[in-house]
Amino acid sequence: MTTPAVPTESGRPRVVLGVSGGIAAYKACEVLRRFTESAHDVTVVPTAAALEFVGAPTWAALSGHPVSTEVWDEVHQVPHVRIGQEADLVVVAPATADLLAKAAHGLADDLLTNTLLTARCPVVMAPAMHTEMWEHPATQHNVATLRERGVLVIDPAEGRLTGADTGRGRLPDPAEIFAVCGDVLARGAGDGVRLDLAGRHVVVSAGGTRERLDPVRYLGNRSSGRQGYALARAAVARGAEVTLVSANVALPDPAGVKVVRVESTADMRDAVVAAASSADAVVMAAAPADFRPVNLSAVKIKKDLDGSAPSIELEQNPDILAEIAADRTRPGSVVVGFAAETGDDTGSVLDLARAKLARKGCDLLVVNDVSEGKVFGQEHNEAVILGSDGSALDVPRATKSVLAHRIWDRVAARLG
Repeated sequence: MTTPAVPTESGRPRVVLGVSGGIAAYKACEVLRRFTESAHDVTVVPTAAALEFVGAPTWAALSGHPVSTEVWDEVHQVPHVRIGQEADLVVVAPATADLLAKAAHGLADDLLTNTLLTARCPVVMAPAMHTEMWEHPATQHNVATLRERGVLVIDPAEGRLTGADTGRGRLPDPAEIFAVCGDVLARGAGDGVRLDLAGRHVVVSAGGTRERLDPVRYLGNRSSGRQGYALARAAVARGAEVTLVSANVALPDPAGVKVVRVESTADMRDAVVAAASSADAVVMAAAPADFRPVNLSAVKIKKDLDGSAPSIELEQNPDILAEIAADRTRPGSVVVGFAAETGDDTGSVLDLARAKLARKGCDLLVVNDVSEGKVFGQEHNEAVILGSDGSALDVPRATKSVLAHRIWDRVAARLG
């Protein structure tokens, strides 16, 4: 996953990678590598404790810059002020409970905490710690304080921790941390991060559902889930609490996202309806199967010796988009649907999409022309975003992340 660099006066975006003293510090090497390989100019600022896990020579070799933890090194260059002032992005990975507490209270006892006080660019923090430390009221209060100030704090992942412990507190995948940072950089600099979805809970569905025919076969479709996952990442980068209902997707979990895995359309319907009850916005980017077999064979369906094919009776699946659009338990919520169309004798792609928008009752409909296999499984997308108010926004071919942000722009405007 490669995020294009954003040009600055020097031609390379200036990123400060802060590393605090947790066992996950070794994973920050991969975060650093992804930045440097995508033409970012990275200065690593570790804490003294971080150097107990990964030494200064490693950071210097990977970044191409000298490494220091103290404000007293190179004093004539005033590094405790200059590094933060010149940065286009500051990302701290991992951010320990101690580092979060210092940042929330404005303490500045080393080079990293001084840098955080002087930075006027977006700041992203990726916490990593034991579950009990993450869930402690003091840590949660510090996280809330930082978020109120415009810091993007990514929720930690759930999984194996130090030793035999398992739970929430694991550092998200380095590639996913990098992806969120790329989204933040792509949206431009300025004071803090533009967290226009902060305090909002959004639900995104992704992937293609499967309807089982027998123990080994199913009815499905070609959806890869890439657009839904791009939407989830983009929402995190804008400060949202994100629930991702994922159907049969072979992609890493986006950083800071709660992932609910499902298989069938009925499973997805139950998960989306449950999550939508507390959601400010629901984006149905998944491709639920329209039909399911009336009867599920308990054994593998065998070939007939005479060469004939079995007859399979189908019935319609629930229409999830129409249901949540009609039954909005949260007043003022925004519902977004997707339409994968090819056009036919009854109308063009946009004709069919406008009819679908009216029929489903959603606020926005993202229309993809999927003739000749376009869009599915690809890194890029192009679409038209139709609004229930008659608006239409053409989004030319670009990365799926770009389309995701154009969709959230429309959602945020309606929520605002």
